[in-house]
Amino acid sequence: MRLKKTLFLLLLFLAIPADHCSAQTPPPPLHEHAFERVPSTVAKRLAIRFSLGAFAGRFEETPLGAVRKAVGAGTIQHQGDAGDSIYWLCYRRAQHRLWVVSSGEMGGPDHRVTEIVEELTEKDAETPTDCAVIPEKFAPVVFDGKLHLGMSRSEVVTALGPPSKSEAAGMVYSHDGKLANGFDETAWLILRFREDKLVSMRGGKTTTN
Repeated sequence: MRLKKTLFLLLLFLAIPADHCSAQTPPPPLHEHAFERVPSTVAKRLAIRFSLGAFAGRFEETPLGAVRKAVGAGTIQHQGDAGDSIYWLCYRRAQHRLWVVSSGEMGGPDHRVTEIVEELTEKDAETPTDCAVIPEKFAPVVFDGKLHLGMSRSEVVTALGPPSKSEAAGMVYSHDGKLANGFDETAWLILRFREDKLVSMRGGKTTTN
């Protein structure tokens, strides 16, 4: 029940309409059925750390400001009110689009990273220009030292083990566990493939008491 409540909140956070005054595109909303009938089958912890090239960060620990300072570009954007709000940085590089996100409630006052989304667009797709260009040295984006765009389905399964849910176009990895301090941790990876290559990944984690 707790997992469903947490995921519902996340869906709500990312489904808020964009503020017309925003200069950057907000993170893509989660599909309303992304977690439908997805059991938390992954025993090992997920979405603990991330890296942008040589820059290393940790979910729920690294503030958006630290990412912004390291990259040297980007503007922290905001939409929504109180707990139903998100803050984010948006970057682009060639066909890549990257969002580093902090939940207004779960990320705390220093806007710690709670989710990251990276997508690889089609070659003939229009290149967006409303996000800052991220230098090449901050590529690739990697989750937990293992997961990055371009991997095949078999490579993903070799690295992460069996998914909690698998469909023709994607996979979901879901973890729900209790930490040593008694807090509850929920983590997820939502992956999308095109021609057997990973072209979209979003990973995140929330800790609640």
